[in-house]
Amino acid sequence: MNKKLLLVAWLGSFALGLIAGCATKPAGSASQPVPAPAASAPATRPPDATDRIKQAAAKPSAPFDGLGWETMFDGKTLAGWRETDFAGRGEVECQSGMILLHMGDPFTGINYTNEIPKMNCEVAFDAMRVNGSDFFCALTFPVGETCCSLIVGGWGGGVVGLSSLDGMDASENESSQYMKFDDGHWYRIRLRVTERKIEAWIDDDKVANVDTTDRRISVRPGDIELSQPFGLASYQTTGAFREVKIRRVYSPDKPAK
Repeated sequence: MNKKLLLVAWLGSFALGLIAGCATKPAGSASQPVPAPAASAPATRPPDATDRIKQAAAKPSAPFDGLGWETMFDGKTLAGWRETDFAGRGEVECQSGMILLHMGDPFTGINYTNEIPKMNCEVAFDAMRVNGSDFFCALTFPVGETCCSLIVGGWGGGVVGLSSLDGMDASENESSQYMKFDDGHWYRIRLRVTERKIEAWIDDDKVANVDTTDRRISVRPGDIELSQPFGLASYQTTGAFREVKIRRVYSPDKPAK
């Protein structure tokens, strides 16, 4: 009987201890509600090719200086042009007043099918690199009975020059220079060919001023020969063109006074 009383007393003491322990639980230890994380701003997606094309179409073209310009591209169709028969060429399309030469493997291009002067003419247009890492504009043009090419953004994206002078391409001859080109930005390209001179400009910068007297003028051997006598091409790059115009001239450009 005494053992039973002792056991009951011990159990009662243990229960009281548990109750006391719960009652003396430190204040503030109760769980607090966890605040919800602040909403983060949505990540900004960098523009892709589609975005750049839409944005480019909305940007107005600068006026053309001087008189006598004739349109070579109607802004809607490839009337007067044909796709250059490059192996591995990308799609060529017209949209929103632009000609798009989509990235080829490696070339995509178009040839002008109407008659064009072999000398004493000036060509101008807007060109843009949509995406890619090489030239977005190769303008091949006649120089008398031969042809030459103005390369814009070649050899990794920045080389500008004429191909070829005395057998040396745009990366090797005296016309070679480096310029930085931004994707999605329009550049005004202008080229003038007269009896003894080839001149070219990108925006307001003169990038070629070559005396052709006793020079061997040619295009670089290879696929670009298919662009003769007059063509536009891109290399592993999507290029856009608009406002392609031509006019007759009879002397080198005269610098403004």
